[in-house]
Amino acid sequence: MAIAGSLGPTDHVQLLAQLKAEAVAGRIVDGAPIDGFILGGDSAFELDGIVYGKPHTPDVARERWLAQRGREGQLHSGHWLIDHRGGVARGAVGGVSSSFVRFADVTDDEIDAYVATGEPLEVAGAFTIDSLGAAFISEVRGDPHAVVGLSVALLRTMLLEFDTPWHTLWNRGL
Repeated sequence: MAIAGSLGPTDHVQLLAQLKAEAVAGRIVDGAPIDGFILGGDSAFELDGIVYGKPHTPDVARERWLAQRGREGQLHSGHWLIDHRGGVARGAVGGVSSSFVRFADVTDDEIDAYVATGEPLEVAGAFTIDSLGAAFISEVRGDPHAVVGLSVALLRTMLLEFDTPWHTLWNRGL
């Protein structure tokens, strides 16, 4: 089923990312509000101007693969970062990273076998590039991390909005 609504694909995934992050920001953990950064994310896949979320069922996943094999679509990953340091929301910033994904011309048997694994049922576009579906992706143009669902480059840029350089988050004690 295609994602309905009046929002374009990038606005849609950013709004869903925002709603997820804000839902977490309102939670109390061990009797206290969350202290730190909160990141929400969501993805959708666009093919022929139609935006798709997760297929959820084998029949829908198979239908998607029949439509996208041998073709190219665009994966959009929305991010929303809330600066919640000190247990209080100090600000938020959002962004979207989009990448083009070209699919191999896979056979019906390959599609059926992949769908049978269950992997494509709960991911945008009914595919992954970091697990079993990787062999069926012939090219990614753009940020490959965005296709996985978390654009590390975009997250770095978002953190800089809060004067937090990426390297300050590294745990050097490991």
